[in-house]
Amino acid sequence: MGPKTKPDIYSVETDGTQDLEKPEKGNDDPRNNKNIKKKSPKKKKDKKVDALKQELELEDHKLSIEELEEKFSTSILKGLTSARAAEILARDGPNALTPPKGTPEIVKFLKQMVGGFSLLLWAGAILCWIAFGIQYAQDNTVAKDNLYLGVVLAVVVILTGCFAYFQEAKSTNIMASFRNMVPQIALLTRDGEKKEVPATELVVGDLVEVKGGDRIPADLRLIFAQGCKVDNSSLTGESEAQPRSNEFTHENPLETKNIAFYSTTCLEGTARGIVINTGDNTIIGRIAKLTSGVGNEKTPIAIEIEHFVHIVAGVAISVGVIFFIIAVSMGYKILDSIIFLIGIIVANVPEGLLATVTVTLSLTAKRMAKKNCLVKNLEAV
Repeated sequence: MGPKTKPDIYSVETDGTQDLEKPEKGNDDPRNNKNIKKKSPKKKKDKKVDALKQELELEDHKLSIEELEEKFSTSILKGLTSARAAEILARDGPNALTPPKGTPEIVKFLKQMVGGFSLLLWAGAILCWIAFGIQYAQDNTVAKDNLYLGVVLAVVVILTGCFAYFQEAKSTNIMASFRNMVPQIALLTRDGEKKEVPATELVVGDLVEVKGGDRIPADLRLIFAQGCKVDNSSLTGESEAQPRSNEFTHENPLETKNIAFYSTTCLEGTARGIVINTGDNTIIGRIAKLTSGVGNEKTPIAIEIEHFVHIVAGVAISVGVIFFIIAVSMGYKILDSIIFLIGIIVANVPEGLLATVTVTLSLTAKRMAKKNCLVKNLEAV
């Protein structure tokens, strides 16, 4: 075999705060320097990945039972004392995920009033009122057609906005009622006695028992398992049931069998474990915290509506300006030409489209509701 051509190799050094990309020595081709600049945006992605890995670091699955008892000041026979549990609960807070910041209702309402296609109709209504004001200033007996048209446009926007807002508010209230419908209860051992407490009162170090059909109330380090299988699809995406045991089987906490994660479901069998994380400190809580900064992307129909609004506005304004120039060149007064311009722009606005789209989406959402599919946002249909 002939000699191999040595490719350009780039190495990445990570020391916590700095990511430096360096070309191999002896490679001074200026084209390679351009490649280095092109690769620079990857630094941010690498940092995000490193931050994610760091957030998911967990060592409790590697500890022995004696080390777990010492770390959490608990006992695998008697569990925590009630006094100690109260201290930890006061320190760490309830075992619940912090809800994301909600959008104020007034903001939701205003978004329905001025968002997307509604903005174009508001512009049409304002232009109608401006045209009526110009005509009325010239002649007090002028017809009020433009005034009425502006009012009609405003009424259409307000009615459709209210309809869409109440539809989404109804779905949001139904979802909120689902959360509080069945409070979760956890079976644990404290002071040497088994008792049932609300899952929100669990603390690290508690000795918890789960059985088939239970939702895992916190991140658990299993110390006993018999035929236990869990559904991790909500966390890892694995569609098949995953067996659990008290054995350390993998370095990665997401892959080892002796960890049961908060919010997953025990499908069958029984297990007993020590709570190692609660609330926002759980694996799912950390992931939720990392993803909380991601903005909501626009739905396909929202993108199409925005694109349509731009086209309609561009065509309306272009045609109006062209005819305004023609009118002025033909000797019409400036005010008459402006009224003519406004009339053409308003005429190109499809006033009934907003109501049609809203009603159509609402009817579709009702059909989906009959099939047990709840639509929170009409634009998501």
